[in-house]
Amino acid sequence: MKYTMAIIGFGGMGSWHAENVLSHIDGITVKGVYDIQKSAQDKALSHGLYVYGSLEELLEDREIDLVTIATPNDSHKDYAIALLKAGKNVICEKPVTMNVSQLEEIMETAEKSGKIFSIHQNRRWDKDFVIIKTLLDQGELGRPYFIESRVQGSRRAMYGWRGHKTNGGGMVLDWGVHLLDQLLNLIDSPVVSVDAHLFSLYSDEVDDNIKIFLRFENKVSALCEMSTNCLINHPRWHISCTDGTAVIEDWSCKGKIVKLKADSQMSWSEDIVYTEAGPTRTMAPRPEYTTNILELPEVQTDWSDYYKNIVNVMEGKAELIVKPQQALRVMKVIEKVFESEETGAGVSCHI
Repeated sequence: MKYTMAIIGFGGMGSWHAENVLSHIDGITVKGVYDIQKSAQDKALSHGLYVYGSLEELLEDREIDLVTIATPNDSHKDYAIALLKAGKNVICEKPVTMNVSQLEEIMETAEKSGKIFSIHQNRRWDKDFVIIKTLLDQGELGRPYFIESRVQGSRRAMYGWRGHKTNGGGMVLDWGVHLLDQLLNLIDSPVVSVDAHLFSLYSDEVDDNIKIFLRFENKVSALCEMSTNCLINHPRWHISCTDGTAVIEDWSCKGKIVKLKADSQMSWSEDIVYTEAGPTRTMAPRPEYTTNILELPEVQTDWSDYYKNIVNVMEGKAELIVKPQQALRVMKVIEKVFESEETGAGVSCHI
């Protein structure tokens, strides 16, 4: 069966959705676009897409099975509820809403309608994340206890509507929602505390450089950092486990694993080791014979798998990979992030 899709919002992400679906998803065809901007309407027409004259026209179009919302964040809730009530399946760009209560309202509407509601958390298919998840799932490095996740740029500004608070802009809602979603999918344990420091260095309205520290109930800790003013980058991922360390340098996925040899015990001596920083014993380099340097696992990823899952769900062949309940958990953590910044202290929770 071929499903018919429309898109609300034909900016950068909206046009990406259309191109991705038309070129990679056999089970969906894209019919049209609704956007209030004349430039977006003209772009849609140039792509051979129908342009709806109003939201009501789209809601009443019986050909449309699925609608993707790719507008600024503050408009997501109203569009999603209207579409669900009109009997459409809905995909929403992230962050799905401005706060927890808005998402709960959409979820209640989706349950009553019986229609699919999902969030486009595309970065669950990023190669770097899938490598880390594969590595932790394999368990060969022992128990993870500290995870560092970073994305870093140096252009300073938050572009377009992302620089405006009323539209749901800022780094927490732009990139934080991705990194937090990834961490909550890596660690199968409740978050018990959130500590955050949000900088507004180059914006009068929104956060543009942030650090978030999470503690999980199973004693794993995680640091995620997003910067628009970093000129010397840290690794994209740095994973500390009881039996080894893994690092991914950047989105090209260069990196390595250093794993302790199971059959090689390091002997301690009374001798002081002299390093460039002077004498030490505790911080002396580990002997090379006690470790193996391994390559990162090979993985295959494709952002299009998100839409393939949506098709399978509509056909009754699969469950949603990105569930609204997961997005709700992320939004609850994000609310604690803003609370931590407002109070200037860590916030206890159980999420």
